[in-house]
Amino acid sequence: MTEAIASRLPPLPRAFFARPTTTVARELLGKLLVRRPAGRPALVARVVEVEAYLGVRDAASHARRGPTPRAAIMFGPPGFLYVYLIYGMHHCMNFVTETDGVAGAVLIRAAAPLVGFGGDGGDRRARHPLTGPGKLCAALAITRANNGHDLTAGRDFFVADDGSPAPRRARSARIGVEYAGEWAARKLRFFDARSPYVCGA
Repeated sequence: MTEAIASRLPPLPRAFFARPTTTVARELLGKLLVRRPAGRPALVARVVEVEAYLGVRDAASHARRGPTPRAAIMFGPPGFLYVYLIYGMHHCMNFVTETDGVAGAVLIRAAAPLVGFGGDGGDRRARHPLTGPGKLCAALAITRANNGHDLTAGRDFFVADDGSPAPRRARSARIGVEYAGEWAARKLRFFDARSPYVCGA
């Protein structure tokens, strides 16, 4: 995979995101995150870990209280970026799913570096700045300023499919949602069972 090849790949269409959140979450595994920061070389990483958040019925979702100012974007059209802060310092990015008016989003938790991160081709067992939602956003320069970005427009940040074989998918309960009652045990975290870049914490 090279920067030139990744930049020529088309972004996933809105129809990809306009489906049930768990379906989108599973199928995002193995897809490419392509980031082209202004004045810098492109960055490319492969998604290896995600979590599904199922809207108003999900006690762990930001949408559980309805379309609040923060969560309103989750009720909008699919294929947009929802970015929020945790602990007032770490950004987390989510891809809006479902159909317009139905809340849903997929949190991107970890990715494997392919292009532009330094040390490409090195020891892939080592911890990397893409292992964890906050570190992933920092490495890709994704902040609240990117909230509402259209992932299907193919500009400075989009998701692409390079035709690689589907990974070996596994699932578990989501991480850090113990407050969500029975929803805390639901297996809505999906990950590549063979990837050393899965965060898991």
